[in-house]
Amino acid sequence: ILFGPPGAGKGTQAKMLIDKFDIVQISTGDMLRGAVSARTALGLRAKKVMESGGLISDEIIIGLVKSRIQEADCQAGCLFDGFPRTIPQALAMIDEKIDIDHVIEISASDEDIIDRLSGRRFHPASGRTYHINHNAPKRPGFDDLTGDPLIQRDDDLEDTVKTRLKIYHQQTKPLVEFYRNLKSTHYHHLNGLGSVEAITEKVLSILR
Repeated sequence: ILFGPPGAGKGTQAKMLIDKFDIVQISTGDMLRGAVSARTALGLRAKKVMESGGLISDEIIIGLVKSRIQEADCQAGCLFDGFPRTIPQALAMIDEKIDIDHVIEISASDEDIIDRLSGRRFHPASGRTYHINHNAPKRPGFDDLTGDPLIQRDDDLEDTVKTRLKIYHQQTKPLVEFYRNLKSTHYHHLNGLGSVEAITEKVLSILR
């Protein structure tokens, strides 16, 4: 499991890990965004909650994950990115006898998170990501390769980021103590500040 506040860099490290160890990434955020794009019944229910920065109910998320891990590509193992988010979700994983080898918390301050997320811009067609301060496009507001307009996701708006962080501290932060005290799982903490490469090396060092 990779967990930490939104924007701490979990997704970036997850991509490295699934390539390195040839395992499947299970990101409930990506699964939910896919459902929203496809306008499924679940997606329509989730859309309003996601745009306000709230959390989807445990019942919906657990059902989503249970269904996903039954698929053949998960049999060799998987990486959970952004799940579980609450103690009930973590307990549900234990009830389902889902064995977790490692839990890696990647942390960052609220100020750094707000700067990272509120400054992000996306090219919808390709998924290319920019940051208005740290990785700015050559022409403000437009993709470097195509010239298409860039967008800011609704859940990256500053007020929404602050709401997401408040919920993280209230509901997800307690997982730190939960996994620290869980004898069947190895818990690790990493500071998420620094280059992507430096954080990657710390993660790989843990797993070696």
